[in-house]
Amino acid sequence: MKEIRQIIGYIDSAAGEETFHSGNPSRKEPNGSLIYRATRAEVNLAVEKSVAAFAVYRKKSGAEKAAFLEAIAMEMENSGDELIQTCVSETALPKARIEGERARTMNQLKMFALLIKEGSWVDARIETAIPDRSPLPKPDLRFMNIAIGPVVVFGASNFPLAFSVAGGDTASALAAGCTVIVKAHPAHPATSAIVGKAIQLAARKTGMPDGVFSLLFDNGIETGVQLVGHPSVKAVGFTGSFKGGKALFDLAVRRAEPIPVYAEMGSSNPVFILPGAAKEKGKLIADAYAASVTMGVGQFCTNPGILFYQQEQTEFTGSLKEAFEKTTGGVMLAPYIFNAYNVGLQERLAVIGVEELSAGNIVSNGEENLARPVLLSATADVFRDNPNLGEEIFGPSGIVVTTGAKDDLLDLARNLSGQLTATVHGTTEELPGYRELFDILEQKAGRVIINNFPTGVEVNSAMVHGGPFPATTDSRTTSVGTAAIFRFVRPVSYQNMPEALLPPELKDDNPMAISRMVNGIRKQDHE
Repeated sequence: MKEIRQIIGYIDSAAGEETFHSGNPSRKEPNGSLIYRATRAEVNLAVEKSVAAFAVYRKKSGAEKAAFLEAIAMEMENSGDELIQTCVSETALPKARIEGERARTMNQLKMFALLIKEGSWVDARIETAIPDRSPLPKPDLRFMNIAIGPVVVFGASNFPLAFSVAGGDTASALAAGCTVIVKAHPAHPATSAIVGKAIQLAARKTGMPDGVFSLLFDNGIETGVQLVGHPSVKAVGFTGSFKGGKALFDLAVRRAEPIPVYAEMGSSNPVFILPGAAKEKGKLIADAYAASVTMGVGQFCTNPGILFYQQEQTEFTGSLKEAFEKTTGGVMLAPYIFNAYNVGLQERLAVIGVEELSAGNIVSNGEENLARPVLLSATADVFRDNPNLGEEIFGPSGIVVTTGAKDDLLDLARNLSGQLTATVHGTTEELPGYRELFDILEQKAGRVIINNFPTGVEVNSAMVHGGPFPATTDSRTTSVGTAAIFRFVRPVSYQNMPEALLPPELKDDNPMAISRMVNGIRKQDHE
C-alpha cells in the first residue's frame, strides 16, 4: 500500500490519523494508495511557509521564475508512464487523453515562462515629474503590477492535470510571483501526489524558497474551508461545481479581509443554429453537435448543453435524433458525478413538455458508473417557463429547444444567464442579418464562436475561459491563456521614488527592455 502524505514546502508530512483511499471509477475496489488527510496544524504550517516564501519569491526575476516553471514542465515529463498509468487508473480516462493533457499542462507552464521572461506583462507606466508646473508641481509617478500574495488553488475533477496541481491556476499564480497551496481533488490524489513531487523537485533544483509550493489532501471540505478562511491567504482559484464555487466565494467575502475567488463553475454553453445553416449542412452540424456533447463522456465545462433552432427545420430534428443514436457513453469520473448526472436527467424529464428525443448506447464490460448519452427536447415556451432547463447537467446530455422566428430566438438569448461560451452556426450570407444576436451574446459569454463547437479550448494569449455569473464569480478574468496572470496581481504606484529603489521595470534606462507607457505614449525597448 502506497502512503501519500502532505507536501508542505520541502517536507512531507503525515501528522494525522485520518486517511482515505483513491479508486478507479470503473470498479468498486480502491486503488493501492492510502492518503493522509491534512490536519489543521498542517494547513497552518503550509500557509506559514507560503507567507515566508512569498517575501523571497516575489522578488525573483522573471528569468528565475521562468526557469522554475520550465523545470516543473520537465519534471512532469520525467514522471513518464507512472503519471499516465496512475491517472488512467484513478479517472478511467483514456491513456491518449491523459498524454495529451500532460502535454497541454507542460505547454501552459512554458507559455507563462515566455511571458514573464519577456516582462512587459507588468504593464509599466511612467509619468515623469514637472517640478515647475503651475499652479502645482507634477510628481514623478510610476505604475506596475505586482504579486498579490499566497494563493490557494483547488484541483478540478475533470482535468486531473491541466486544471489541477500544476494546471493553469498554479502556473499563472507562480508566474505572477505568488506562492501557491493546492488542495488536491479527492478523485485523483495519487495523480496529484506525483505532480506535487515534480513541483517540489523543480523548486529545489531552481533554488526556490521553501514553501513556494505546498499540496494538501482531504476528501471532505474542512481543509478547503480552513485555507480560504486563513487571514494570510490573498486569493483563490477554483474550477468545479456552482455549489462548491459559490460556497467558497461566500466564505471569502465574509472574511474580515475579503479576498477574490476566481471560481469557474461550469456552463450550459448554448448553440444557435440559424435557418440557412440548418438547411444547407444540417446533418454535418448534427453529427458534430452529438460528438461535442459526448466528448469525454460530456465532462467538459464547455460541453454545449443547449441547442436552439427554428421549429420548421424538421429535417434537422431528424438529423439530431439519428446522430445521437450513434453515440456511445462511458465511465464517469466518480460515482457521485454519475449519480448527479442521472438525477439531473430525471429532474428534467419530470418537467411537463420535456421529452427524450434520442439516446445513445452503452457498451459494458462490467464497468461501474457508465453514463448513457441522452438528448432531450422542449419548445421555447417550456424552456422559458422552467429556468432550471438552462442549467448545466455535467455529463453526456443536451437539450434541443425549438423556437419561432428570429425575434423568438433573440428573446431566448436575452434571457440566458452568464455562460463560458456561446456558439452560432450560420451561412456567410445570413450571419450579418443576425448582428443583434452577437451583440446579445457578447454580453452573455466569455467566448463567442462561429461555425465551430466550444469543446476545444486553445491555450494561447487570445483565449478567454471565463464569463458572467454564474459561469464564473468574476467576468473580468480568464483561467486559460496568458491574461490569467492578471487575477493574481495588484497595481502599485510609486511616487517620487529614488531611482535606486525602483523595480528594474520602472528604472529610467529600462534595463529589461520592456514595452512601457511613458507620459501617455507606448514605447518599446529603449525608446
